[in-house]
Amino acid sequence: MDILQLIDRLEELFNESKAFPFTHNVMVDEDRMLELIDQMRIAIPEEVKKAQQLIAQRDRVMAQAQEEANRTLALAREKADALTQKDSIAVEAQRRAEQIKAQALIDAENTRADADNYVLDSLTQLQNELDKISGQVRNGIRKLEDEQLRKTSSPPPAPLPE
Repeated sequence: MDILQLIDRLEELFNESKAFPFTHNVMVDEDRMLELIDQMRIAIPEEVKKAQQLIAQRDRVMAQAQEEANRTLALAREKADALTQKDSIAVEAQRRAEQIKAQALIDAENTRADADNYVLDSLTQLQNELDKISGQVRNGIRKLEDEQLRKTSSPPPAPLPE
């Protein structure tokens, strides 16, 4: 039986009791009163047990909720850290890529300059060789022209006696 029902029955017993005139005392049916008290003694521990069970259950639910909240918070922090780390890694990778690109442009410009210098040196050497060969050709032509002029301007040699 529910403890509230027992309290209602106790109140009913009190209301049905006979009052002593000029006092605040009442005469109560002893057997009914003791029976109600016994039922209350039995009911109260049950009610207390139920309350304790409810409190324990509430504590378990609260602990589970707190644990779940902690787990969710930890996961959120991990994700935030991972995103932050990914973001910082991406920023660092972008910065490094820009450095590599800038260095590649410098290296390419240096390679072009070296190639231009090599070609210029090679062409200069070739021009010097060509000038030298051209001078030799001119000298050879002049020498041949001079010999031809000498042959045509000098009398023909006398025939040899026979």
